[in-house]
Amino acid sequence: MLHKLIGMFHMPTTAERELRYLNGSIDRYDLEFRQRQIDRGMFRTSYSQQVAQF
Repeated sequence: MLHKLIGMFHMPTTAERELRYLNGSIDRYDLEFRQRQIDRGMFRTSYSQQVAQF
């Protein structure tokens, strides 16, 4: 029970988010596009930096 409770509050790591994003690609062109976005740091910016941009 405690394990399930802890799992509910698990924040995915950057690597987990990137992998999930890549796995959502439709074809190889979409995959390449997503890889370029990740290489440019799409998932590497912190939350506070994203909020500051708006």
